[in-house]
Amino acid sequence: MSFEVSGPGDQDWRVPVPELLIRRERLADALLDQNIESVVIEDPVGLYWLTGGRQNGMLIVGATDSGVETTHWVRKSLSRARWESGGSDAPNVISSQPRSSEIELELRKIGVSEMPGMACDTLPSARRDFLSARLSGFCNPIANISRIIHGLRETKSEWEVSMIQESGAINERMFNRVLEEGGRGMSELEIASIAESVSREDGFGGRIMMRRWPMDCDRAVVVSGRSGGIPSFFDSAVGGSGSSPNAPLGAGHKKIVDGEPVLVDVVHVHRGYVSDCTRMFSSGSMGDEWDQRLDDMVQVSDGLVSILGRGGTCAEAWAEGKALSNELGYKDNLMGMPPNQARFLGHSVGLELDESPVLASGFDQPMHAGCTMAIEPKAVFDDGAIGIEDTWVATKNGLSCLTGGSRLPYHMEW
Repeated sequence: MSFEVSGPGDQDWRVPVPELLIRRERLADALLDQNIESVVIEDPVGLYWLTGGRQNGMLIVGATDSGVETTHWVRKSLSRARWESGGSDAPNVISSQPRSSEIELELRKIGVSEMPGMACDTLPSARRDFLSARLSGFCNPIANISRIIHGLRETKSEWEVSMIQESGAINERMFNRVLEEGGRGMSELEIASIAESVSREDGFGGRIMMRRWPMDCDRAVVVSGRSGGIPSFFDSAVGGSGSSPNAPLGAGHKKIVDGEPVLVDVVHVHRGYVSDCTRMFSSGSMGDEWDQRLDDMVQVSDGLVSILGRGGTCAEAWAEGKALSNELGYKDNLMGMPPNQARFLGHSVGLELDESPVLASGFDQPMHAGCTMAIEPKAVFDDGAIGIEDTWVATKNGLSCLTGGSRLPYHMEW
C-alpha cells in the first residue's frame, strides 16, 4: 500500500528519521546508565515519540551495547507503521507482532535475556500482569521506565521546539479570529467554535494527550463573568461550566454581556505538539478593577519569567510568584478560590499538556535548555476570572516566548 503526504498541500508531516534515531540513542544510553537491558514501549505517546506513528504494537529498544536489536512489532496497521517510520529509510526492523504465546521466544531471538522494562505509570495493570505472565521465563521483575522516558522528553530538540512554535503561531491566529468574529450576545460555546474552526483548518487532529489519569481536556476554555468562578474537576485555576454534567469543562451556554471579563484559554496541537495560551476579552470596557487585576497577573508572570530565565528553580519561582500574589492581595484568589485552588503557576508542555517539570513546590530544578512550559498566573473570583498565559522555551540566554507574547494584547475589546 502506498501513502500520500500526511500534511496540507505537499507537506510531509512525518517525524524526520534523524529525530527518531537521536531519541532512540538517548533512550539506549539512559537504559545503560540505569542497568536496564531493554524496554518494551506500548503506550501511544511513547510510540509516536520513538517510531513516528501510533499504530497498535510494541517497540523494543535495547540499552547501548546490550546486543538487543531494536525492533518494532505491529499488530495493526503494519503497512502504515512502515510508512510513518520513514518507509525505506525507517531506522529499525518493522514486522508483524508475534502471537502472545510466542513473545518471549521472539524477544530472546532479538537478544533480550532479561525481563524488559515497561512504562508502568501509563500501562494498565491488567496489561502489565498479562505480559508478566507471558514473559515468566525472565526471572527479574519489571522495571518501571516511565521516569526515564518522561525525563528524556523534558528536553525538546530544535525540531520539536519549532513544532511548538508553529503551534503557537496557529494559536495566535485563533485569538485574532475570536477578536474579529466574537462579541456581545454570543455564547461561550460559540466563541469556542470560532477558535476551533481556525485550529481545525490548520491541522488539529482532535485529541489533546494528558499524562495524569483520569484527566482529559477541552482545548477551548471560555468563561465569561460568573462562569469564571465555577469550580470543576480539572486541575487548573479555571474550569468553566462546560456544556453539560457529562462535559463539565470549558465553554458553556452563558452569553457574553457588556462589561464582563471573558477569559479565553486555548490549546492547539500541531503534529502532536501542544501550545497553550490565555488572553482576556470583553464587550466594551471590563472596568478599572478588572484592568488592575490583569495588570497584577502580568506583573506576576513577568516575575516568573525573570526568575526562570536566570536559572531559578521551578519551586523558587512558585514560592516567589505566590508571595508576590499574596502581597498584591490575591491570597484567596490565586489559581482558584479555597478550597479549589490549584497549587501551580505553570506546567510543561510537549506531546502532552501536563508534562514535567511543573512550576510548583517540590520541583527543585530549573527550566534547562529545551524545556518548554506554559506559565499561567490567574486570579479567580465569584464574578469572574482573569489572567494570562504563554508558552515558553528555555534557552542559554533565558526564556523565549513560543506563543503570542507581546505581539498579542493581553486584553482585547469587541
